[in-house]
Amino acid sequence: MTNPPTRRTVLGTGAAFLLAGCSKYGDSNSSSASSPTATTSPIAKPSAGKELAEKSDIPVGGGKVFKEEKVVVTQPKKGEFKAFSAICTHQGCTVNKVADGTIDCPCHGSKYRITDASVVHGPAPRPLPAKKITVKGKSIFLV
Repeated sequence: MTNPPTRRTVLGTGAAFLLAGCSKYGDSNSSSASSPTATTSPIAKPSAGKELAEKSDIPVGGGKVFKEEKVVVTQPKKGEFKAFSAICTHQGCTVNKVADGTIDCPCHGSKYRITDASVVHGPAPRPLPAKKITVKGKSIFLV
């Protein structure tokens, strides 16, 4: 009578099978310097993201709404750029303008500060979530 396989036997066999599938034909599982992948592969650099605008497109003390990307970029002080979700935290409308130091929602009148997206005027219950951007050269990128 044959004993049924134990969990340990099944897992051990499966792990060996998976490891064998990770090697290439003719690979002796040694990491030699002559391997083409070890010496010729360039290191992948992270992408800067999608270019949103040039820095000059964002007014100091104001900002710009990017409806397609659902993000608003502000420049509270010269050279300081911030980005937030353009989706109002009240009922999900898209904010439509940046004026007089606030990011404004057209649906129910919510207003957020351009410095940190905190609520200036409700009914919004909480700030707009921050978005990650990078500034390189003259451009602003959404990460």
